[in-house]
Amino acid sequence: MKFADIIGNKSAIETLRNAVKNNRIPHALLISGPAGIGKMRIARAFISYLNCENPTPDGDSCGKCPACRQIDAFNHPDIHYVYPIYKIKSKDKTISSDYADEWKRFVNESPYMDFAYWMGLMNAGNSQPQISVEEAAQINVEAALSTFSARYKVFIIWLPEKIGLQAANKLLKIIEEPHDDTLFICVSNDPGSILPTIFSRLQRIETQRPSKDEISGALTARGISPSTADTFARLSEGSLLRAFQYAMSEGETGEFGEIFRSAMRYAFAKKVESLKALADRLSDLGREKALRLLDYFARMTRENFIANLCVPPLNIMTPDEEAFSSKFAPFINVANVEEILKEIDEAKRDISRNANSKIVWFDFFIKLLILLRKKPN
Repeated sequence: MKFADIIGNKSAIETLRNAVKNNRIPHALLISGPAGIGKMRIARAFISYLNCENPTPDGDSCGKCPACRQIDAFNHPDIHYVYPIYKIKSKDKTISSDYADEWKRFVNESPYMDFAYWMGLMNAGNSQPQISVEEAAQINVEAALSTFSARYKVFIIWLPEKIGLQAANKLLKIIEEPHDDTLFICVSNDPGSILPTIFSRLQRIETQRPSKDEISGALTARGISPSTADTFARLSEGSLLRAFQYAMSEGETGEFGEIFRSAMRYAFAKKVESLKALADRLSDLGREKALRLLDYFARMTRENFIANLCVPPLNIMTPDEEAFSSKFAPFINVANVEEILKEIDEAKRDISRNANSKIVWFDFFIKLLILLRKKPN
C-alpha cells in the first residue's frame, strides 16, 4: 500500500509524510473520520513508508522491497493488527490473531472496511465484537519484545471505540509511555466514543470525505463510464465504500430497482399472492445480497420521502428511479416513513441472524401493505 493509492485526504497524508521526514513520529496516533473513506488504507500506507527500505524521492514507499511486500501480505513480524472480535466459546481466551485469516480476507476484499462484512466473516451473529482485556494483555506482552527487523514495532488498532473499560485500563501505561521502538496507530470511525483515558493519549489526525470529483475519477479509472461514475459518486455521499459497492454491483442497481418497484406496486394494490411469490423468490438470495437489497429499499424510501419537498437537487436517483418516484413519492410521507425504515432495519437484523428469509420477506411485505395506505393527518 502506497500513499499514491489513496483517494483524497492529501492534507492528512502530507502530515504523516512530514512526520517521517522530520523524524517527529507520534508514539500514539489517532486517524479518525467517517466510515468507509479509506482510513485503514492511509494507516497501511503510512507504515509502509515508515518501514520502506527504498523510499521514493517524492515521499512514498517503493512497494517492492522486502518490508513493503511483507506489509502488503500481512506477514511482517513487527506489524500487529488489533480489531474487535467476538469470543470463541471453545477457547479460554480469544485474541485478534485467532481471526488472522478472516482479517486478511476482510482487508483484501473490503479495503474500505465494511463492518457488517467483518461481522459476517466472523459469524458473530448477535454478539457484539470488542477489543477485550485478554487482547490488551497480549499487546503488553508483544510490546515488551524487541523488534525483529523494522525500526518500529507497530500496533494498528481498528475501531478503538470498541475497547472495553478493563482493556483500556491495561493499555493506559503502554500507550502513554511506550518503548522507544513502539508505535500505536488507532483508526476510528467514532472518536467521540473512545474512552477518554485512551483518547487523551492519542495525537489526532482527522480525515475527510473525498470530493464527488475524486470519487468519480476513481470510478472512471476502474472502467466505469463517466456518467455512471458521476451518479455513483453522488449516491455515495462521500463514502468510497458505498461508491465501490455501487460499482461492483452495477447490474444489481437495475435488478434492485425492479424488485423495489414490484414490491411497492403489489403492496399498494394489496396483491398478497404476488407479494408471497416475490418473497419466495427473494428467499433464494444469499445473506449479503439480501442485506444490500434492504439497504436499497431504505435508500429509495428516503429518496421518495425527500422528493415530496419538490427540491430536485436534494434527490440523488437514477433516471429509472426518478421516473417511478415522480408518481410514487406521495405515498411515502410523514405518517409512514419512520415506520417503514424501522421495518427495513428489523428485516436486516433478522436476515443477518440467519432467520428464515422467506418468512422475513413476506412479513416485511405485509407490513408495507398496511403502511403504504397511511396518510398524513
